[in-house]
Amino acid sequence: MKLIFEQSKDGRRCSILPHCDVDLFMLSDKDTRKKELHLPQIAEIDISRHYTALIKRTHGINDGFYPLGSCTMKYNPKINDEMAGLAGFTGIHPLQPEHTVQGCLEVLTLAEKYLCEITGMDAMTFQPAAGAHGELTGILLIKAYHKSRGDLKRTKIIVPDAAHGTNPGTASMANFDVINIPSNEDGCVDLEKLCLAVGEDTAGLMLTNPNTVGIFERDILEITKIVHEAGGLVYYDGANLNAVMGIVRPGDMGFDVVHLNLHKTFSTPHGGGGPGSGAVGCKKLLAEFLPLFHAVENESGFSFETPAQSIGSVKEFYGNFLVVVRALTYILTLGAEGIREAAQNAVLNANYMKGLLNDDYDIAFDGICMHEFVITLERMKKEIGVSAMDIAKMLLDNGMHPPTMYFPLIVNEALMVEPTETESKETIDEAAAVFRNIYKQALENPQALHDAPVTTPVRRLDEVTAARNPKLRYQF
Repeated sequence: MKLIFEQSKDGRRCSILPHCDVDLFMLSDKDTRKKELHLPQIAEIDISRHYTALIKRTHGINDGFYPLGSCTMKYNPKINDEMAGLAGFTGIHPLQPEHTVQGCLEVLTLAEKYLCEITGMDAMTFQPAAGAHGELTGILLIKAYHKSRGDLKRTKIIVPDAAHGTNPGTASMANFDVINIPSNEDGCVDLEKLCLAVGEDTAGLMLTNPNTVGIFERDILEITKIVHEAGGLVYYDGANLNAVMGIVRPGDMGFDVVHLNLHKTFSTPHGGGGPGSGAVGCKKLLAEFLPLFHAVENESGFSFETPAQSIGSVKEFYGNFLVVVRALTYILTLGAEGIREAAQNAVLNANYMKGLLNDDYDIAFDGICMHEFVITLERMKKEIGVSAMDIAKMLLDNGMHPPTMYFPLIVNEALMVEPTETESKETIDEAAAVFRNIYKQALENPQALHDAPVTTPVRRLDEVTAARNPKLRYQF
């Protein structure tokens, strides 16, 4: 398939602009480009065909099964997009006076109310643009809290080895030293190692529950107690809230601050770089440090206020507002019972699919999982040379998006599977049948898996070279 630039022909056009009915204003030489802008010159029909061809080469949740572990690629009801497309939301400008956008401010306050209820937090900001951005905001709140108390010796953030990869990066960006603690044999936090790690220099602990291997941390109350008794705070990575929303609340587990991936847990399309929303909620002790532009209701309506010791802006204006509209629509559509049922079905689907695969594939951790489970291909790799990568590539030939590969790092040859609550029993049965058939193929003809994919537009790539020497722009 040719790139759009490769289809360009000098003189081709796809639109005719009307005659300009105002006087032309020409910029001075100092304000104009010295080098001509590279834009493709192409006919409208060719543009239409080009993007249609691109659509056919992508795989989204509307195309088929998408069990990307930890990413929660669930179906997004179209009513969410309809509400986000209302003119009253799309036709505004961020610099408008507050009295002209009262409905939008009410959306922010209402979303805060419901999300605080779901998470057990007291206040929330929607300014962060994505999950990792929310992580950084949450850790900056913890840092501001310790600084406000003159407790400058707290320079360390504890991160379990099964944490999301962004967690240690986030702590490091906030100039904290990262203390890694190992998981126990059950895939959960090792309490003895945690006790050895905490001390007077502990600023906080970063944790998600359910954790990254899809298991609920049963000792969570003890974990948060240990950190609090050492004077630290506890941060909740909300990546896996989809499994417990409406059932248990991070605030009740002892967490002080939480980020939410509104663009996945609360059903807004994500991927391809956004837009996302890493909303951050916190307990009252951290509320005065929240970023600027906190929407509140007062006697005259709705307005923005600046928290007393705000850490400042983490993004321009008020965050990705339309993502919040979609999330609020999702919450209002489902209601309290529906939110809880969504989490229950996510857990049910994951355990059902795990049970269907248990006889063939090695599951990394036994017992009941939450919304996702981890397969390990370590034994198969050693015995017949078929890796997690091979299984994933063969799934492509079966019209299915692969699970997350080689994550978490504590599991060798890992495939992390998350079927989500929006998939039917029939879909999961069909997907499990594909997995089992691939397992049989691996035993009978391992070379077929090494050759996969063979039906996709692009065959297996040199991913090492692509990662180390990426070509990120077209070379004219």
